[in-house]
Amino acid sequence: MSKDQVSKALGTGVVIEALGVESMTGAESIAPEHMGRGARPSTQYVPDVTHASAALQREVETFLFRQAALLDAKRWQEWTELFADDGVYWMPVMPEQTDWLGEPSIFAEDRLLMEVRMGRLGHPNAWSQAAAWGTNHLVGNVVIESVEADTVRVYSRFQMMELRRDTVRHFGGSYRHTLKRGANGSYTIQLQRVDMMNGQAAYDYVIQAWI
Repeated sequence: MSKDQVSKALGTGVVIEALGVESMTGAESIAPEHMGRGARPSTQYVPDVTHASAALQREVETFLFRQAALLDAKRWQEWTELFADDGVYWMPVMPEQTDWLGEPSIFAEDRLLMEVRMGRLGHPNAWSQAAAWGTNHLVGNVVIESVEADTVRVYSRFQMMELRRDTVRHFGGSYRHTLKRGANGSYTIQLQRVDMMNGQAAYDYVIQAWI
């Protein structure tokens, strides 16, 4: 491409969305691999809000903060015991997913699969876990969405930092918990949905523990 052709192409501007080669202009006409992506639709979930007492808000927040602390402490057994016998931990690939049947998920685990993963994480031959690593969770923006009989639905935001040897990774997104309150006032998790903001990003190694 001549200097004049380059100048002319750059002068047309950079395309934000291109549907075919014939529409390529600007930087794309010089380097097709720079073709712009289509606009990503907004699928950010906005929680409902219901009136809840200050006492209930504190109870729910304390439960979520403790769950995160158990993950950071790698107290896997106690963490899994927060789930009901039929509880599910689900991390969809896309925020618009409505179930884990027939669609790929990053995690879709019942208590049995949680036990399998826990055994894998603690196995002496799991060399990927041998490196010094740890996590730090911050959970906030806790919103009680609904309260129906013994069921409480909660939305929150999280940030997690993971350190493995000299590598730091960051994960962020939202939690949606469906909690069941027992006769003794304690909570168990019926469903925990984890929507990661960077769930489609490329990673040097796979996510092996819960987030």
